[in-house]
Amino acid sequence: MTPRSKPRHPGLANGPVYLDYNATTPIDPRVVEVMSPHLTEFFGNPASSHPYGAEPGAALADARAEVAALIGARPQEMVFTASGSEADLLALRGVALGSGRPRPHVITQGTEHPAVLETCRALQRLHGVRVTVLPVDGDGLVDPATLAGAFTKETVLVSVMAANNETGALQPVTELAALAHEHGALFHCDAAQAVGKIRVDVGASDVDLLTVVGHKMYAPRGAAALYVRDGVHLEPVVYGGGQEHGLRAGTENVALAVALGAAARLAGEELAERTADRIAALRDDLHQRLTAALPGRVHLNGPERGRLPNTLNISVDGALGHELLASAPEIAASTGSACHTGTHTPSPVLTAMGVSTERALGALRLSLGRWTTEGDIDVAATALVRVAAANQQDPPTGPSAHAER
Repeated sequence: MTPRSKPRHPGLANGPVYLDYNATTPIDPRVVEVMSPHLTEFFGNPASSHPYGAEPGAALADARAEVAALIGARPQEMVFTASGSEADLLALRGVALGSGRPRPHVITQGTEHPAVLETCRALQRLHGVRVTVLPVDGDGLVDPATLAGAFTKETVLVSVMAANNETGALQPVTELAALAHEHGALFHCDAAQAVGKIRVDVGASDVDLLTVVGHKMYAPRGAAALYVRDGVHLEPVVYGGGQEHGLRAGTENVALAVALGAAARLAGEELAERTADRIAALRDDLHQRLTAALPGRVHLNGPERGRLPNTLNISVDGALGHELLASAPEIAASTGSACHTGTHTPSPVLTAMGVSTERALGALRLSLGRWTTEGDIDVAATALVRVAAANQQDPPTGPSAHAER
């Protein structure tokens, strides 16, 4: 039996069809219900030995166990952070500065999230860390052979994401982690987009560090965690009172930790119910409707099979992605392009994949989620077909064709 969508989320009742779940997810009302008492009634410091600290302390421990269970880790291996970006920082900076090497070497790849790429640049600039950024193929994937040729005697860490935020492409994490270990390096995986959408198991993939982000799986923004395999040494990201195993000082935000734990538990239940199959079927239905109505004009960016079940990244010939969305107020989605003083530049992810400027500027990222319905797909398909037909442009005639856009 195909799983059904959840009852309509109150935040989605009167707005456009939401197809931007990879950007952020609505907070599940069940998560709000569980966390709310920790914003009001249970105010105590979880480290306090008196009765006011008992409930927060127990709730923090339970939340740590729930997050750990979702990814096959042990509770003591989870470190709560305030964002995925902070978790990435703790992993990369923590390994590089904690390695004891005078000039450690870190390897990553070209379609990583800016949280990883910008941290690598800062480590280069501030600490003399050497960084290698690997190329990707047309599907946005790292070739394990390319990674194998990039190691040096000073390589301390490889950081490759599980799933790309724009295309949904799934990297061969298990194979890449094995290569890192063969060369004496640790492996970090930013799994912000993967956790909760597909099964993630740190034991099976043999990663040493893994980033979990709450607002990608129906928890509030500000709730995240880093899995740190027992025995891995990191330089702390915040110094002070020794909270979070001494890696991130500061009194814990119990309410947000509880929210992340509740979201992890719900995500595990939905994975067991195969909710991803329902979402993938809706995604494929949307893709098929667009390709049928716009023959020869719709191109898939990224792999067809090895991608997240909720993600559809397409380009439409003769149309610019931002103009399509501006002309379709019925839907809320995104493009990978950036706008600087009125000029749009193509997605760095698609550019790294070798996608042409024209096609990259035409890209749309349509990401589905827990509350997406068949009716939503009807509305989205109808709107996109209408505006694509109305916005078709003549193909560019020269190298500067997009300079004025």
